[in-house]
Amino acid sequence: MRLHLSTTRKALVAAATVALAAAGLATLQPVPTTASSHREAPLIAGQPRLDNTDLYAFVSPDAPNTVTMIANWTPFEEPNGGPNFYPFEVNAAHDINIDNNGDARPDITYRWTFSSSYRNPNTFLYNTGVVTSLTDPDLNFNQTYKLERITSYGSQTLVKNARVAPSFTGKASMPNYGALAAQAVTPITGGRKTFAGNADDSFFLDLRVFDLLYGGNFSEVGQDTLAGYNVNTIAFQVPKSDLALRGDAGRNPVVGVWTTTSRSGAEVTESGDHGGLKQVSRLGNPLVNEVVIPVGRKNEFNATKPQDDAKFAKFVTNPEVPRLVQAIYGIPAPPTPRNDLVEVFLTGVCKACGPVQADLNSQLLNKDVKQSQFKPSEMLRLNMSIPPSANPNRLGVVGGDLAGFPNGRRLADDVLDITLQAAEGILLPNPPPAVVGLGDQVNTNNVPFRTAFPYIALPNQVAVNQN
Repeated sequence: MRLHLSTTRKALVAAATVALAAAGLATLQPVPTTASSHREAPLIAGQPRLDNTDLYAFVSPDAPNTVTMIANWTPFEEPNGGPNFYPFEVNAAHDINIDNNGDARPDITYRWTFSSSYRNPNTFLYNTGVVTSLTDPDLNFNQTYKLERITSYGSQTLVKNARVAPSFTGKASMPNYGALAAQAVTPITGGRKTFAGNADDSFFLDLRVFDLLYGGNFSEVGQDTLAGYNVNTIAFQVPKSDLALRGDAGRNPVVGVWTTTSRSGAEVTESGDHGGLKQVSRLGNPLVNEVVIPVGRKNEFNATKPQDDAKFAKFVTNPEVPRLVQAIYGIPAPPTPRNDLVEVFLTGVCKACGPVQADLNSQLLNKDVKQSQFKPSEMLRLNMSIPPSANPNRLGVVGGDLAGFPNGRRLADDVLDITLQAAEGILLPNPPPAVVGLGDQVNTNNVPFRTAFPYIALPNQVAVNQN
């Protein structure tokens, strides 16, 4: 697929402007700390195990015939948070949803459900000795999961009783945690792999943007706020044909991906929606619920299905953020309605989608999609036909690397810097010279990512408050 980068950049600037400014840059006022989707809505902030914090989807760099999807839960896990540490929530559905025909409904749902058990309930210890394997009798707390593939034809169990990598309780207890994590990679027939367990939080940024824009003069930058924290991670690698419409990734390379957490009887709105399996958290593109949806509608967005996203369209077509940017920074707000933002957030980028004349990542690029069934909705869209980059650029499409964000999202994509530079005009004609290179000076994760599945870094063990 051929794509003119200049037209793509025009498409991205609007989305990035919305993302950064609403996150706190433009308001210059204290707001609740968030990172991507960490604690993004009032109700989910009180239910951290149900909070899906980040979603990544990319063509696997070492297995380019496959796609890897990574979803994280439970933000801000302090490594030494015993005695219970950080299990996955039981009695909840942890879903990765795929829409390959553009109707805003999941054509495929991969669902992880977890079970927990103790070997010895008469001790306070997570482990009673040195743990050298996932079946070690000294590992007192154990979690397993079932993984299902759900389509309109029914549910297929891909794996049962797969073992979860435990929380890292320390080097004395788990002297070779890397071996434990490797044992938690479960192969599945059909060229698939799954992993669930504790991991380093993959997102990196300096959240002191909320301290009057890095001290009011950009002098306070360079500290990775999330360094040292862990999350619970689900990673899944599948052949492209598993995801593509009609199983044909050549004709139909674009998929939309989003994660949800659903729980029986959980409250999802202030009105008290109870009973059944209820969706309580949702994530596609990073920063959408934080910075596009107003605070009074955030819980509602978390409970909404993509096919119903039309009710949030006015926050895209007439966004608050550009007006704030104009008032504070003097950057003129583009005229409304913002049909370009509709294309970026709700349809994907394609020549047939709206004013941006570029083909990147809309399901309308799939040859077997009927335009009459297409419905705008918010999700992370990935064009699987774009191969992994031999030299990835942390700025993704903004840096000329079409394999990166917002065409899917890789672990090393520097979402904040992409957003900051675009928000200040780097992608528009004749941007101010000061915008070039603007960022929080946190350009990489605090620890390197692994080069093979599940790619995420091993969990941190040193207490966050060491420094």
